[in-house]
Amino acid sequence: MTAPDGAAQTDTVAETPVSGTESEPVARTRHPEKARRPDQPSPRKPHWIRVKAPTSREAAEVRQLMRDKKLATVCEEAACPNIGECWHRRHASFMILGEICTRACAFCNVRTGKPDGVDEDEPARLAASVAAMGLRHVVVTSVDRDDLADGGAGQFARCITAIRATDTGTTVEVLTPDFRDKPGALETVMDTPPDVFNHNLETVPRLYPSIRPGARYFTSLRLLQRAKELRPDVFTKSGLMVGLGETRAEVLQVMDDLRAADVDFLTVGQYLQPTRKHAAVDRFVPPEDFEDLARVARAKGFLLVSASPLTRSSHHADRDFVALRDARRAQTRGL
Repeated sequence: MTAPDGAAQTDTVAETPVSGTESEPVARTRHPEKARRPDQPSPRKPHWIRVKAPTSREAAEVRQLMRDKKLATVCEEAACPNIGECWHRRHASFMILGEICTRACAFCNVRTGKPDGVDEDEPARLAASVAAMGLRHVVVTSVDRDDLADGGAGQFARCITAIRATDTGTTVEVLTPDFRDKPGALETVMDTPPDVFNHNLETVPRLYPSIRPGARYFTSLRLLQRAKELRPDVFTKSGLMVGLGETRAEVLQVMDDLRAADVDFLTVGQYLQPTRKHAAVDRFVPPEDFEDLARVARAKGFLLVSASPLTRSSHHADRDFVALRDARRAQTRGL
């Protein structure tokens, strides 16, 4: 959500003119809906939030593979602070259905605007990249596509099918939009099905109007609950950001709501401001507070909890899937 070096990004992206001339790339506003907003100052980042930029040979190879296959990653588009570590391990989270989102969340760095059409060849290129990287576990997410009748659910299903067809034994985790007002979309995804279904609540209900205005808290919560009802064997997962002005009591209530929806895995991480036009950081939550939240969440019955300043939904997703599977087996043995 911020530049890897901890510095705020500018709210522009370079685009090459489509005319085919040799003119310089044109700077385009990444978030036009935020351009006229006043800058939002945030407190100085503490030492525990600073990370290294992706400069390793392995990271360069992953970047080149994404360019060669014409694929996007949420690692880059959301400016994830863990990109250096993950790409060094040759792990990437793929973002399908283009790079332009139809919503404009106050926390998100992904470009907003009018998306292009659905790329029919994308699932095959994605599957080929997964095989080339030798991934044991892959995370597939997307932009919001409110412009599509199924919200992009069909493309998720095609990507899962294509990955499974490579016969590499790769397990698949999807991080989907809320499919708001898209009847049958969730069923399309769960019919495939993935090994992990993830949808992030992101923040507490009180902050939805300002932080996630295009979404509805109980729509997202019901999506997670319905996914478990459709496929009880599929792990369900959700994530929260803290540092946006929420209270501890509100976070604990969200935990209770997620457990009532039978969600297996909770991630909690620090919100970081992508640009000065995005929502400001209310505070940087110290590591000991994350440890406390993790302890409480485990006591509430989640199979797995990951909570730290740099925790993100797909960070260490491969290791977490193994831990999830082991936790379920241990739980089953204990019954």
